[in-house]
Amino acid sequence: MGKVTGFLEYERTSPAKQDPQARLKHYNEFVVAFEQEQVKQEGARCMDCGVPFCQSGCPLGNVIPEFNEAVYKGEWELASSILLSTNNFPEFTGRICPAPCESACVLGINKSPVSIEEIEKHIIEIAFAKGYIKAEPPLIRTGKKVAVIGSGPAGLAAAAQLNKAGHEVVVYERDDRPGGLLNYGIPDFKLQKDVVSRRISLMEKEGIEFKCNSNVGVNVELNTLLRDFQSIVLAGGSTIPRDLPAKGREAKGVHFAMDFLKQQNKRVAGISFEQEAISATGKDVIVIGGGDTGSDCVGTSNRQGARSVMQFEIMPKPGTARTSNMPWPTFPTLLKVTTSHEEGCERAWGVNTKEFLKDEEGNLKGILVVDVEWEIDPSGRPLNFKEVAGTERELPCQLILLAMGFLHPQKEGLIEKLGVELDARGNVKAEEGKFQTNIAKIFAAGDMRRGQSLVVWAISEGRETARKVDMYLMGSSRLATKDGIPYA
Repeated sequence: MGKVTGFLEYERTSPAKQDPQARLKHYNEFVVAFEQEQVKQEGARCMDCGVPFCQSGCPLGNVIPEFNEAVYKGEWELASSILLSTNNFPEFTGRICPAPCESACVLGINKSPVSIEEIEKHIIEIAFAKGYIKAEPPLIRTGKKVAVIGSGPAGLAAAAQLNKAGHEVVVYERDDRPGGLLNYGIPDFKLQKDVVSRRISLMEKEGIEFKCNSNVGVNVELNTLLRDFQSIVLAGGSTIPRDLPAKGREAKGVHFAMDFLKQQNKRVAGISFEQEAISATGKDVIVIGGGDTGSDCVGTSNRQGARSVMQFEIMPKPGTARTSNMPWPTFPTLLKVTTSHEEGCERAWGVNTKEFLKDEEGNLKGILVVDVEWEIDPSGRPLNFKEVAGTERELPCQLILLAMGFLHPQKEGLIEKLGVELDARGNVKAEEGKFQTNIAKIFAAGDMRRGQSLVVWAISEGRETARKVDMYLMGSSRLATKDGIPYA
């Protein structure tokens, strides 16, 4: 721990944010960085709690108390070394992780938890600024070649670890830039793309090769990879969105959220696209889906100049405090107000879509909805819903964005041609902890294996998969386990 009485002396602090009306005029990040003394003070709040539940709350097993102590002492190089021992990309998780570690913080039982995510972001940014982060290519190469398909967080983590083990790594990405959803899914105001390109450049200097516009199974021969590489890691993500097949779904103006977000990321980057433009400018926008992707659509719509923005979902409204069904240190399902909501959005819960309304030309003009009531079981889980009589109504809108999550990876092309087994949900079947498919040399990681999840889980799976691939190729592995201990 840092300061013995720190948790008694200091209250949790959060960094300042640019005024909502000012930040709506641009797509850059708007959170103001802490001064180093402010970060040290937050690190001082970390308690000598005996059992650091924060580490078990983190899917990566980050060694949080140790780097908090280093931060309190101002030992930034040590703090970054501790952090990077378990997390390849703290500059990503420090910006976009929902911080399950903070939900498990012991101080959070009766006070505000330590700002672990903010500390993490500052450690890595200070380390970059001070020149501690340098390319570290492996000293010895094994002569083994591994292909990683997909350059999202799982693919990048697997590639980084496999390269560290000395293998020759080639990453195949079907888009024109590496990064997966980090580049084409998360808005720039949450994660600026120079942060992603900075990491990609570092990985290239360490010897990793990225091949973009390479859709394996479509314009890249699968047999070539099977012949030329000793192992293949599938890390293509869960990319098939959940649809809403209500009457009028074909109306012009109903789009999947990720199509909308990807287009805007390309606009910001100055990259052209062939698809018909999706724009919220001057429109009444309704976002269906209450998760982070829906929130990203809200923030993007407001920046594009939407006339109004509404977000609703069919599930009941979450509470604002833990219940007996969500005890500490579990990750609670609570009402979340994001920075995008602060910028302007009407929100509603328990709303079901009955029909998309269109005019004579087939253009979207509104939506027919109804309120629903849920039956809740004793554990607090919603079971069934019924419509509330007299609540059916029409809402005007010219753009609807479907942000209801993702079902499974795309099967056409790579997965079908490869012949790997799928689980009951349509994901690539690979046992957790082994990550190996029914084809011995092929492994799977991230959302393509576990289903839609968090970036931090994707990084964790990429790291663990890399260790299993290393063991498959070499018989044993010197890569660290989840708790940072070298495995032999």
